[in-house]
Amino acid sequence: MSLRGQVSRLLRNLLSRVHTQQSRAQSVAVLGAPFSRGQKRRGLEHGPKVIREAGLIERLSGLDYSVHDFGDLNFHHPEKDEPYMEVNSPRTVGAANKALSGAVSRAIGAGHTLVMLGGDHSLAIGSVSGHAQQCPDLCLIWVDAHADINTPMTSPSGNLHGQPVAFMLKELQDKMPALPGFSWLKPFLSARDLVYIGLRDVDPGEYHLLKNLGVQYFTMRDIDRLGIQRVMEATFDHLMARKQRPIHLSFDIDAFDPSLAPATGTPVNGGLTYREGIYLTEEIHNTGLLSAMDLVEVNPVLGANPEAVDATASLAVDVIASSLGQTREGAHVSIDEIPVAKDDTEQLRL
Repeated sequence: MSLRGQVSRLLRNLLSRVHTQQSRAQSVAVLGAPFSRGQKRRGLEHGPKVIREAGLIERLSGLDYSVHDFGDLNFHHPEKDEPYMEVNSPRTVGAANKALSGAVSRAIGAGHTLVMLGGDHSLAIGSVSGHAQQCPDLCLIWVDAHADINTPMTSPSGNLHGQPVAFMLKELQDKMPALPGFSWLKPFLSARDLVYIGLRDVDPGEYHLLKNLGVQYFTMRDIDRLGIQRVMEATFDHLMARKQRPIHLSFDIDAFDPSLAPATGTPVNGGLTYREGIYLTEEIHNTGLLSAMDLVEVNPVLGANPEAVDATASLAVDVIASSLGQTREGAHVSIDEIPVAKDDTEQLRL
């Protein structure tokens, strides 16, 4: 590692310690987006409900945050929304994201750290764009099995939950047609401001775009090869090379291996382990720069049984809580508080 990289890391660690002391005064806004029209399977509209029922608000309140649950947005679905250029439900998805964008912008403008509960991943269009209205210098960490950077011309399915990143990138402006429902949206993010983690199912058209745009990404093979610690170090080195700036974390639950998160619509074997996913979110928290996050694609209808749904929703709560400062060591007592028998004292001193 270069000297510059070592200095950068030391500064981040110092900032994280300062942030740990400051974070108790922060407030968190939870906003549900019960929406599933960015893909064809129903059930994702119940995602916010099952994540809350898994104890999200109680867990965040236990972190000493001021927690504001703004409930769920109500989305209007047009009666007629025929496909356009083989893109499904463009007017419905566009209108939902416009409403979400405004709500996210207001929450962040009021000083909250935002947690958006999906819903499908097309909602990131509204979530990240609303965040960018308040924090135009933000960077985006996209944790997902899929790149979600298809355009209407490259998408094999026409589903908009596989296309949200393409709507955000300035470099793709000339490749995006004027879809009905999206006239409100202008690209706001540069390719260099984006990092993917956990990719393992990328369409040919997406792979071409990632390479041509020079997007930084880490596949599961990269994580196997480098380890999650090095991946996170490289992520922050890339995004914070010029300056510290707000982070938007967009986390698709299918980034995890399906054995951990079975209640989701597009599972792909070989995903993140629990330890990798939680380490990732702990490191994002430790930067002190998380400003907003999405947790999407929890679909209780697709759980094979109640246990599968509970496991997926509980994992979502763990991800959110870890991103906001819950540590795996938090429940442990200090070693000084552990009673020690006299006969064991000498062994502990060794």
